[in-house]
Amino acid sequence: MAQKELKSRVASVKNVQKITRAMEMISAARLRRAEQRITSLRPYASAVRRMTRQAAEAAENLPNLPILSEREDVAKVGIFLVTSDRGLAGAFNGQIIRAGVRAAAELERDGKEVVFSASGRRGVGSLNFRKRTPAGAYVGFTDRPAYANARDIASDLIAAYVDGEVDRVEIFYNHYISPLQQRVTRETLLPLQQASILEEGEEEEAGEEGATNGDGHHRALVEYEPEPEEILQRLVPVYVEISIFRALLESTASEHGARMTAMRNASENAGELIDTYTLQMNRQRQADITQEIMEVVAGAESLT
Repeated sequence: MAQKELKSRVASVKNVQKITRAMEMISAARLRRAEQRITSLRPYASAVRRMTRQAAEAAENLPNLPILSEREDVAKVGIFLVTSDRGLAGAFNGQIIRAGVRAAAELERDGKEVVFSASGRRGVGSLNFRKRTPAGAYVGFTDRPAYANARDIASDLIAAYVDGEVDRVEIFYNHYISPLQQRVTRETLLPLQQASILEEGEEEEAGEEGATNGDGHHRALVEYEPEPEEILQRLVPVYVEISIFRALLESTASEHGARMTAMRNASENAGELIDTYTLQMNRQRQADITQEIMEVVAGAESLT
């Protein structure tokens, strides 16, 4: 490879390295904000889930709400994928899409119909590419989701469940653990009886707050005003909204962490490539100098 071409490649890789370093710093700043939002939301989300469970245990007659009706025969399953609007985040989007498609294939082998929904342009585009057109597509907010976005998604999913378009709703998202680690999480959102209401560590806390009746269920040691049935009617939609909002925030933090890690790896790889090209360029320069010296010596010898 010519020395001029090597020099051009080094300059090109250095420009790419500047971009990846800038993207890494931007993702790091956004990650800190996303972590703060998750830290603030997690106690509230846990409290809503705990109150919903306690109200359901205290209610003698569950309200006649379609959202609380559990289907005997599950023929249609709704799968909601939480992805991002942008790429360059390593396996962040791919692992969610693969998990959702894999789950859909298993459900279809069992004779069930799958209805997809997705947030984020990456998930929507991938589903369209796979000819699995999503029933709901929500884009443009994955960098900083608002509660209103979760409310809109929850409204559509609840309506689909109530209208009988789906008999169960499952959600797939990346649970944020650290910038280097995100865990693909699959949860049942509807019906409420099958939903993952308890958070990690809440079971022990619930045991301390309530007594146990003869059937082995927790019985609340509080009096409700208004009646727990009415409270449950108000809590169920909020439970669905807060569960989706938490998944969106977890996914946002996971996205920024994954992108920060991917850009850091890209910067390090660019540095290694620059070192390799620089070494090749120096060797080529040395070879060119040696060749010129040999030509001068040969020319001098021919004159003698």
